[in-house]
Amino acid sequence: MIEFSNVQFGYGRQQLMNDVSLQLHSGHIYGLLGENGAGKTTLLKMIAGLVFAQKGSVTTLQHNPQKRQPSLLSQLYLVAEDTYTPNVSARTYASTYGVFYPKFEENTFFDYLQKFGVNPDQKLEKVSFGQRKKMVISFALATNVPLLLMDEPTNGLDIPSKSTFRQLAAEAATPERCIIISTHQVRDLERLIDSVVVLHRGKIVLHEDLNALADAGQQPDLEAFFKDSLKTYSPQAV
Repeated sequence: MIEFSNVQFGYGRQQLMNDVSLQLHSGHIYGLLGENGAGKTTLLKMIAGLVFAQKGSVTTLQHNPQKRQPSLLSQLYLVAEDTYTPNVSARTYASTYGVFYPKFEENTFFDYLQKFGVNPDQKLEKVSFGQRKKMVISFALATNVPLLLMDEPTNGLDIPSKSTFRQLAAEAATPERCIIISTHQVRDLERLIDSVVVLHRGKIVLHEDLNALADAGQQPDLEAFFKDSLKTYSPQAV
């Protein structure tokens, strides 16, 4: 579904990715973990075709994402950390943008809004950042796209809303769908993700199937698992 092949990328002297190769597949909820500034957002933007590899190649759903073809864009949705919404109601937002996603389910969208406690008829400019974030998450899940990218989706959510997010994301997962969630708040993804990818100092330092570990009798504490992966690669980092 997604393939990075020897990708390099940086801003000036800051090298965010150094010869990164990675394959991600459908049927998984991936946790993309890393410290602030590790390059998680850049990796998601590369998948979506918003940032281009300086060396190497990225393939997304058998497309070159740099071309931003409608046949690709209708199959993926990126929830940005800094959520922007026009000053319309959630109901208007759905009727305006839902048409770009062939499998968008309006009734499901309104059901998600209800579970999050969001009024579908209130103008988004008049609600909090957390309420806008819940609206965008609800819309993203309701698109039913095969590739869903979420950058720090739990930022701005209160504790009950984080729990609702985990529940809805788990329910929305299917064997045909790939969900990638980036965060540095590792606890927010516990009991949700089934695979973990750790990006640190320009490298993928860990890519592990948590279900396989569980089958082998290991039940890692996700936060400790994350910190241990950083220690293994760079003991002075934590």
